[in-house]
Amino acid sequence: MKTFAILVSLTCALWAAGPEFDRARKLYDQTAFDQSLQILRAIPDKDAKVQALIGRNYYMQGEYKKATEALEKAFAADSQNGEYALWLGRSFGRRAETASPFTAPGYASKARQYFEKSVQLSPRDLDALGDLFEYYLEAPGLLGGGMDKAEATAEKISLVSPSDGYLAQAKMAERHKQYSKAEEQLRRAVDMAPQKIGRLIELARFLTKQGRLQEADQSLARADHIAPDSPTLMYAKADLYIRSGRNLELAKSLLTRYMSSDLTPDDPPRSDAAKLLRRAQSSGS
Repeated sequence: MKTFAILVSLTCALWAAGPEFDRARKLYDQTAFDQSLQILRAIPDKDAKVQALIGRNYYMQGEYKKATEALEKAFAADSQNGEYALWLGRSFGRRAETASPFTAPGYASKARQYFEKSVQLSPRDLDALGDLFEYYLEAPGLLGGGMDKAEATAEKISLVSPSDGYLAQAKMAERHKQYSKAEEQLRRAVDMAPQKIGRLIELARFLTKQGRLQEADQSLARADHIAPDSPTLMYAKADLYIRSGRNLELAKSLLTRYMSSDLTPDDPPRSDAAKLLRRAQSSGS
């Protein structure tokens, strides 16, 4: 009987690690979150990576409570995994954003704790460092935020990636209303990584907020030259056009193309694009 139990356990483990999980991961990468979840729920022995992928699927669907529940199981099974801690931080952060004023502080504190844990476990992971930096930058001191902590984290980012460090410095300068310094840091980030369209998008966003629309368009044109069919760029351009109340017909066209494009989990969800499209339609009416 003992041998039989071991064989069953091994079979379940192989199932969890086998082709079914790979199929679910591929569907997740294609943003087919419902289909991915259907496969994952059917796996009998849900190990840490299965629970983690379940949590990420729920996160992408906006089911943040279910996301934290699954990710907590994943992290409990593998407490040295910085990626699981990172996604727990993100999930609790979203719960804080959507919770009542009474429960939001508790979720925010949990988000900070998991971001810090993720950086502790993966000190050179730029996603973990970036999310912790954003938390420190945005959260009040009562919830563990603060510019001193943000600055210390920005220095760690710079050691891993100088161009990302310039972006962090730009955000801090902008928060202090040091706009010339913020622009200088953004342009350094662009110069250091000229093929990364995200840098050019960040510069365009900054210039748009400053009312320098022609320069913003020049930055977007550079990004378009590098990656003309990028869904990330389509969404960013539409968002900036709508925020500045211009090129609304072009923005609508871009959002329509975006929603029919092949997206990844790193792209804004189609539901966000649909909301933006409705906003453009109401602005143009």
